[in-house]
Amino acid sequence: MKLTLSSTKQHKFGFQISPGLINVPGRILPPPSVVYANGNKADVASGVWRQNNTRFYRPGRLSSWAFIYIVSDKDREIFKKPAELYDCLATLRSRLKQFGVDAPPISDGRRVDVKAAYDRGNYDASELDQIIGSSVARLLKRRKQDLILAILSSPNSHIYSSVKRVCDVHLGVNNVCMLASKLAKKNEQYLGGVCLKVNLKLGGVNQALWNERSGIISGGKTMIVGIDVTHPAAGSSSDTPSVAGMVASIDRHLARWPADIQIQTSRQETGAPLDRMLKSRLELWAAANGQLPENIIVYRDGVSSSQYEQVAQDEVPLMKSACADIYPQAMQSKGFPRLSVIIVCKRHRTRFYPARESDADKLSNPKNGTVIDRGVTEAREWDFYLQSHTALHGTARPAHYYVVWDEIFRGRKASSPLLRNAADVLEDFTHDLCYLFGRATRAVSICPPAYYADLLCDRARCYLKDVFDGRAQRGGGASREEDEIAYGEMISRFDRIQVHSSLRRSMFYI
Repeated sequence: MKLTLSSTKQHKFGFQISPGLINVPGRILPPPSVVYANGNKADVASGVWRQNNTRFYRPGRLSSWAFIYIVSDKDREIFKKPAELYDCLATLRSRLKQFGVDAPPISDGRRVDVKAAYDRGNYDASELDQIIGSSVARLLKRRKQDLILAILSSPNSHIYSSVKRVCDVHLGVNNVCMLASKLAKKNEQYLGGVCLKVNLKLGGVNQALWNERSGIISGGKTMIVGIDVTHPAAGSSSDTPSVAGMVASIDRHLARWPADIQIQTSRQETGAPLDRMLKSRLELWAAANGQLPENIIVYRDGVSSSQYEQVAQDEVPLMKSACADIYPQAMQSKGFPRLSVIIVCKRHRTRFYPARESDADKLSNPKNGTVIDRGVTEAREWDFYLQSHTALHGTARPAHYYVVWDEIFRGRKASSPLLRNAADVLEDFTHDLCYLFGRATRAVSICPPAYYADLLCDRARCYLKDVFDGRAQRGGGASREEDEIAYGEMISRFDRIQVHSSLRRSMFYI
């Protein structure tokens, strides 16, 4: 049903509704040069490129790897014979070698049947962990493995979460999950995506930016941080905590982003234990670079517009306090570190449509790289909209970036005649970052620090699936008192959920 207001009524109330959209000025930022090994530049078109058989910028090392093939009588078994599976794994190995990863033949593997963990229409988390964990532990006992490849018969979230708990938390081994049905098809694009994840987990660099566009990063004195918070689902117990996740770069290529996870009060968005988390990221940076960074740029995800002021009041002082504890007085007296905090928002209702056909892509969306910082932005604040990606379908939704604290960009001189002021520098820098998301060969819709922090929080939900989803799974004959005791035990286990020490410098959450 469509409601309209007649011109007579409009006139009577003293206003008039224009039938057209408002026009706002915008511009299209040029893409950076994406490079691979030996300086080979990717052919970027509309924010998308093909890697083909080009080697990774810096391939990781894979000395030994093994697999587990998880099956259940609830799902169709794809590989009936071991030879069929090994043939597909050989194809994956060949794909890795094309990208420069010197992968030996897969050393070991086990078929793992999890039907014993299936009970009353669902999988029991503890039983799943026991079955999968014992199989992975046997593989690791025979030989130290750099990677465990988990081949799943179906995209079951309980089995996937169990693999992540076992490998990331309990045993501390890098792992990648694949669907058996997709592995069997030997699709090059799918296998290429798996190779991207494998190389990142091995500490490699998939792609980098050409030096001419690296800007503030080229000096090797800037750390980029991403922060997000995930909350329990609606209807969860008030005892169920929220999880804060932080990722931070440790190299000038912005390819390695180790992460930290901490718990906080349920549904508390701001004021997470950011001081402790930031200290741990600064210590990793110093260990990797031999010095502390002079600049810290924070992209904060998951904050509503009503909480912007809270970030400035609650979180910026925590970050400042962490820096005061870590940095020597000599650096602090020189004004280091300089800190900038930018909020990233995707959940908004603002959309843009090109006024000229020449500014539109194939779906009539603005071209990727379109930035708007006039007309619909705050007059007295610093914010902008950036559509860094090319939408696959439908109307493209730009990311909204809002600066709540800045000590870096306002005092930085533009290094290019195309960048006239601090706003241009930040917008161009943020746009370039979107070409460095390691899991894709395309510019992504939000900058990688925020994207990685979001993935990290999703991984935390896997570790705590029995806690976050516990309310929905209980019942089936247990008394209310037994139900509450069991749930309380799950909550108490939350404090002990920490990523294994051997993975804390890796991108385990990819």
